[in-house]
Amino acid sequence: MAVVMFIGVTGLFLDISGTLHHWLSWMPKVQFLPALLALNFIIVGALLLLTLIFGRIYCSVICPLGVMQDLLARLNRKRNKYSYSKAVSWLRYTMLGVMVVAFVAGIGSLFALLAPYSSFGRIATHLLQPLWIFGNNALASVAESADSYAFYHVDAWMRGLPTFVIALVTFVVIGILAWKHGRTYCNTICPVGTLLGFFARFSWFKVVFDEGKCRDCSMCSKNCKAACIDYKSHTVDYSRCVACGNCLEKCKFGALKYAHKAVKKQEVGKSETEETVTSVDTGKRSFLLATALATTAAIAQEGKKVDGKLADIEDKVAPKRQTPITPPGSRSASNMAKRCTACQLCVSECPNQVLRPSVGLMTLMQPEMSYERGYCRPECNRCSEVCPTGAIQHIGEDEKSSIQIGHAVWVKKNCVAVTDKVECGNCARHCPVGAIEMVPLDENDEDTPFIPSVNVERCIGCGACENLCPARPLSAIYVEGHEVHREV
Repeated sequence: MAVVMFIGVTGLFLDISGTLHHWLSWMPKVQFLPALLALNFIIVGALLLLTLIFGRIYCSVICPLGVMQDLLARLNRKRNKYSYSKAVSWLRYTMLGVMVVAFVAGIGSLFALLAPYSSFGRIATHLLQPLWIFGNNALASVAESADSYAFYHVDAWMRGLPTFVIALVTFVVIGILAWKHGRTYCNTICPVGTLLGFFARFSWFKVVFDEGKCRDCSMCSKNCKAACIDYKSHTVDYSRCVACGNCLEKCKFGALKYAHKAVKKQEVGKSETEETVTSVDTGKRSFLLATALATTAAIAQEGKKVDGKLADIEDKVAPKRQTPITPPGSRSASNMAKRCTACQLCVSECPNQVLRPSVGLMTLMQPEMSYERGYCRPECNRCSEVCPTGAIQHIGEDEKSSIQIGHAVWVKKNCVAVTDKVECGNCARHCPVGAIEMVPLDENDEDTPFIPSVNVERCIGCGACENLCPARPLSAIYVEGHEVHREV
C-alpha cells in the first residue's frame, strides 16, 4: 500500500498529460499539513484517529517522503545495520515549535522548508520530472521516426534556480541520512512526525515484547529503521515507531507482536496481577494497513526556437514587477502566503508554463506567475483543481474569466510601433477580454503610429498581451500584479 501511495503521488507531479489528477487528486489532500491548511478537519481527525489506533502508519504508508526514505535505505545492501538510539527530544520539539511560529507569523518560506510533503513535491518537480520528460521526448523521437504520434515532445526548463538547489540539497541530505541511518529525518527533523509521535504513544495497537520468548538476539534493534527498539530493556519508543513491521519479520522467536496491551484484573487465589496481550496475527498486518489507507482515501474523494526556420527568436526576459502575480483562485497575496506549502504541484501541472517558484525571501518557493513562456488561458483552471491546501481555491472556467489578478501596463520605449515605425497591434488582437484598443500616438497626426490603450477596469491580467508581444527581450506591455484579486 505504501508503494501504491508513493507511485500515485509521484505520478501527479510527473504527469505531463494533465489527466492523472482526475483519478488521484485525493492523494495530496490526505497529506497531514495540506489537510490542516485546507481546514479539512475531517481528514485531520481521520489521520489522528488512525494514529491513535494503529500508531504512525501515516509516516510509513501515506507520506511520500517517508516511503522515499525507505526506498533509499534499501539501496544499502548491508543488513542488520541499525541500532537503538535515544530520541533527541529537544531538537524534535524545537523543529515543531519553529514550524508553528512560522505558520502563525506567516513566514511561508520557512514553513515550506519543514513541510515533509512539500519537500517531496520539490524533489519530484525539479529533479524527477525533468528526467521523466527527457524519457518521454526520447520515446517521442522514436515514435516520430515510425510515423506514430503516441508520444509528443515536451519542453524541460529550469523553473527556478533557488528552488532547484533547495530540492537537490534536501534530496542529498535526506538520502544520506536514510541510506546510513534509516528514519533519522522523520524522527529528528520532521514536525509532522513529532506531532503524530505524541499521539502514537497512546495508540491502541503497538509493537510489544513477550519477554518470556525473547533471547536478546538484538535482531529487532538491528532492523529497526526508526532506531526505537531497545532489546536490552525490552522497550519500544512508540513516539518514533512507524509501525513498519520489520522487527516482526526478523524476530525468529516470536517475541514481538503487533498487539493491544491490556491489564487483566487480578483473579482470586493469585497474588500478582497478570498481564495479558490481546495480540493481532502478524499475517493481518497488510490487511490493517490497507484498511487504514482505504478509509483515508474514501474520506477525501529541442533546440533553438525559430520562426519559420528563418531566424532565431531571442528569449524574453521577465520584467521587474512591483507586485508579484498570484494565480486566479488564490484570492490575494496574503492568502497565498499563509496557506501555500510550496509543494510545487501547481507548478508541475501548469500546462501553459506560467507558474514558477518565487525567489522572494518571505514567499520563497511559493508559486507566482510570469509570461515569458506562455500566458494564463481563460479556459484553464488546472492549478485550482490540484491545490490540496486551498491556497488556490477551485474556480470554474466562467468564474476565472472575470477574476482580475493584475492589469497590463504599456512601455513606450519598448514598443515596435514606436521604435521601428511598424504596424503591430498584436496585444489588442489576442486580448481575450477586449481590454486593449489601438489608438493613435498623436491624435492630431494622421501618420502617427497606433499604440495600445489599456482599459484597466476590464483587464484581467492573463498575460496574453505580454507573452505575444514581439518586442525582445523586454515586452512593450507587461502585467502588474494586484495584492487582492477582484471580479470585473
